[in-house]
Amino acid sequence: MRKRQRHAARALLAAVTAVLCLTGVAPARPAQAATLGVSATISAQAVVVAAQQVGKPYVYGASGPAAFDCSGLTTYVYRTRLHQYVPRTAQQQYDASIHLARSQIRQGDLVFFYEGSVRNVYHVGIYAGGGRIWHAPHTGARVRLATIWTNVWVAGRVA
Repeated sequence: MRKRQRHAARALLAAVTAVLCLTGVAPARPAQAATLGVSATISAQAVVVAAQQVGKPYVYGASGPAAFDCSGLTTYVYRTRLHQYVPRTAQQQYDASIHLARSQIRQGDLVFFYEGSVRNVYHVGIYAGGGRIWHAPHTGARVRLATIWTNVWVAGRVA
């Protein structure tokens, strides 16, 4: 059974790497990955699951599968699809995450945007690599891949 799981994990990682290469996002190097929190495999799966939601509408309070708000997207990806617990709101997700230096961020980590201090987190997305996140931006928009637009953000890893 373990051999089959390892083979499946390697196949999934290869598929994710191929997708990331096609989108111009370089996969994280193993030396960059911190050993805390969810595994690199689950983090890579989070990017794939988030990408599968592209084009779905933003609806305040929605957590999928047809529509999302920002923290609803991260909740859907991690809790519903990958069976990793995350709280519902962006602030709660920040509070529960393993806080990272920017140099430790890898694909699948959460990127939190705040105003004034990290006690005022107002938005969250899933890091895709290359300075980009998957997120549900605001009313009238759809889930999309976007470049991080500000320097006022911190990173966290699902514990």
